Amino acid sequence: MINVSIAGGTGYTAGELLRILLCHPEVNIESVISTTSAGKRIDSVHRDLLGDTDLIYSDTFKNPDVIFLCLGHGLSREFLENNELPVGCKIIDLGNDFRNQPMFGNKEFVFGLCEQNREEIKKADYVANPGCFATTIMLALLPLASKNLITDEIHIHAITGSTGAGKRPGETTHFSYRDNNISVYKPFTHQHLEEIGNTLTAAGNDKLTQINFVPMRGDFTRGIFASIYTKWNEKLSEEETISFYNEYYADSPFVFVSEKSISLKEVVNTNKCLLHIEFHNGYIHITSITDNLVKGASGQAVQNMNLMFGFDESLGLKLKGSSF
Repeated sequence: MINVSIAGGTGYTAGELLRILLCHPEVNIESVISTTSAGKRIDSVHRDLLGDTDLIYSDTFKNPDVIFLCLGHGLSREFLENNELPVGCKIIDLGNDFRNQPMFGNKEFVFGLCEQNREEIKKADYVANPGCFATTIMLALLPLASKNLITDEIHIHAITGSTGAGKRPGETTHFSYRDNNISVYKPFTHQHLEEIGNTLTAAGNDKLTQINFVPMRGDFTRGIFASIYTKWNEKLSEEETISFYNEYYADSPFVFVSEKSISLKEVVNTNKCLLHIEFHNGYIHITSITDNLVKGASGQAVQNMNLMFGFDESLGLKLKGSSF
């Protein structure tokens, strides 16, 4: 058993982490930190955990083997500056502090995209969990990038559920705004663009051209649906391309290529990424879907933890979705 601490325990990602880790056979949750809720029962905040845990929020950690940082973007560095962790404690950051700037003092964070950096993660003490949009998009394009097959502009339209904006309510997360509504935000400027570009280049794509990314807010709570296309240079046939995708993800317990069209409900509440590939008029079109809170955040963080501690990669993550 390993001792786990969670910092920033009241948000959506922390709630998902607790849901998964409470059923993980190798985990003891020793502390869940919240400066605003210390002393309160966790199930008073995460009501879906009523009957599953008697844990109480604390204002500090005890002696964790690993700590998950579920803090607002920019706050992980502040937390590490203000708190001295036990010697040997591993860190998994779910924010964006170390995705593109991996150095923090003498600590170097490995980018935690398991399907690309599995061997590096196994040896890592510090991991930066990828972003939700980035995960969904990178998994769609990694096989092409690994063969240097992305030679033209990439076009991405992707829609996310309201939980992607975090728990604190705002004008564009209010029910009256979000219900029966779809809107564009941060077109061509989204913060995940940098990690997407860095990852595809690191995978082997020499000259990555423009990534045109238009994110959208959906009128649902969970999930990301990404529609991605780029010109196809036909170095591989259509059949060879789909076969290569299947080979590329053969060792992944969570990424699957579907022969049929896919819909968002098929991945909600799971750690899966489903892909569907088609070819039209000289373009390759890839549909990619994930649950933004699981594979896009907390599930992937547990997947990273499993690799870091030598557990089976899928331990505690064999979650069943429902498409109806």
